[in-house]
Amino acid sequence: MRARAPASSANLGPGFDVLALALALYVEVEMFPADRLSLCSEGEGADLACDEHHLAARVASAVCGHDRFAIRVRSEIPVGRGLGSSAALTVAAAAAAGAADPLKVAVGFEGHAENAAASVRGGLISAALLDTGPVVRRFPLDPSITFVVLVPDRELLTVEARRALKIEVPHRDAVFNLSRMGLLLAGLADRTVLIGAAGEDRLHQAQRVHLFPEAPELLARLTKAGALVSCWSGAGPSLLGICDGATAAAHVRDAGEMALESLGVPGQALVMSPDLEGLIVER
Repeated sequence: MRARAPASSANLGPGFDVLALALALYVEVEMFPADRLSLCSEGEGADLACDEHHLAARVASAVCGHDRFAIRVRSEIPVGRGLGSSAALTVAAAAAAGAADPLKVAVGFEGHAENAAASVRGGLISAALLDTGPVVRRFPLDPSITFVVLVPDRELLTVEARRALKIEVPHRDAVFNLSRMGLLLAGLADRTVLIGAAGEDRLHQAQRVHLFPEAPELLARLTKAGALVSCWSGAGPSLLGICDGATAAAHVRDAGEMALESLGVPGQALVMSPDLEGLIVER
């Protein structure tokens, strides 16, 4: 069985732990029956230990109830960069292992649903964890919108980023984020009404700045170069610029590369399209 799942960018500014967007970077997992566990990995994450502790092996073992299989992982998604690498791998591994509901499996491993939901469904989604399980809804996405992602050559583990967050937030900050999320969803559906304020946030980005001090300046330069909205991608350190068309995105990418260099942050700037297919399984 072979399964492919896309990367994702979560939060998108105000949509903390709710919104996510599937992006056209992929992880592919193949599984075969075998006498004992073996695992090989290519591409991003290939330096991780290929043993029973590998995420793909743990997911497949949980689905199958045994470890008599061989797994091959090929990934384009940088690890620990806020692009949903673990969620995409969990979804793909669960599907390759024959899980009836890869999203439910992924939520069990991830603890939250939005990244995995985007990898399963594709496109722009919101996710909620109800007593009955995860519920996902997909939103319209203007086909002219293109994305620029700044990917620093440094990891920022999600668990570390979550430690930086406040346990409680003021009522006014919750309302602030809800109002911006409404603007964001409207603007992503129709780029002509998308404004920079739609990406504003008071729940997580400022609280994490000490983990990536260059982020505010990089975000400002993306906006100055023409991004309609700029925000952190998931827990970071990758940063997302939302642009009106490919020409604007190319200009923002070039400005992003210059900004990374001038601030002494090794990394790359990528123009990326949304993935609209989500999880693909071949039996």
